[in-house]
Amino acid sequence: MFKENLLKNRVIIVTGGGTGLGKSMATHFSKLGAKVAIVSRKLDVLQQTAADISQQTGNEVLALACDVRKYDEIETVINTVTEKWQLPDVLINNAAGNFISPTEQLTHKAFDVVVDIVLRGTYNFTLALGKRWIEQKIKGDVLNIVTTYASTGSGFVVPSAISKAGVLNLTRSLAAEWGKYGIRLNAIAPGPFPTKGAWDRLLPEPGMEAELLKKIPLNRAGIHSELSNLAVFLISKEVEYITGEVVTIDGGEWINGAGEFNWLHSLKPQHWEAMAKRGKSS
Repeated sequence: MFKENLLKNRVIIVTGGGTGLGKSMATHFSKLGAKVAIVSRKLDVLQQTAADISQQTGNEVLALACDVRKYDEIETVINTVTEKWQLPDVLINNAAGNFISPTEQLTHKAFDVVVDIVLRGTYNFTLALGKRWIEQKIKGDVLNIVTTYASTGSGFVVPSAISKAGVLNLTRSLAAEWGKYGIRLNAIAPGPFPTKGAWDRLLPEPGMEAELLKKIPLNRAGIHSELSNLAVFLISKEVEYITGEVVTIDGGEWINGAGEFNWLHSLKPQHWEAMAKRGKSS
């Protein structure tokens, strides 16, 4: 889909890059020639992922432990990557935390955990890199991974919903403010993309994937390469006029839920025939 070495000379940091969608994006970036650093709190997982990616792509991948809630650790990561290669010019804010629960059963500390990782972690990393880009006149790119319910809200994932909404607003606000520096900020809002950790935690019971997929017009979950391709597109120099945008990739799930009469999928042919007869008689 993309020309060889499209991302050559780009230096990319992927938060939450050890597993799931973060790993998939990091792999794709490396295949296209980028120098990639993956960060999270679990160094052992990162090191295994870095080795796996390097084996596939032939390119070195840096594995750096970092708690995105701690600004000092972020500065250390940026310094390490800069000393190794150069100042990173792409940031993928993908680190996240979430759980499903009735909100009245949550403690304020449960809220803090999710908000601190998702919202605080995103603005920490964005500010740390953005300030350096402005100072050094570098046209950097930030890509934030949000959710479809960042725009709509959703019950039972309220800490995540308010955090992702903040990230989405950060994306749009800084796109307007930092555009004069040539800095772009965009977001991707994924629907269901199967990942071992997330699906195990977020589905109430094993085997409920089928119920989840019933809400999706395309009748399937996302494929990781589809999201990775979109990420490459949004950070590439070929589309530098796109900023402040959020692109939904969910098989039509959110719009299907938003339409007032979309529930009519459940009607049988005889129901439609009866409605047609009533229409003719009126």
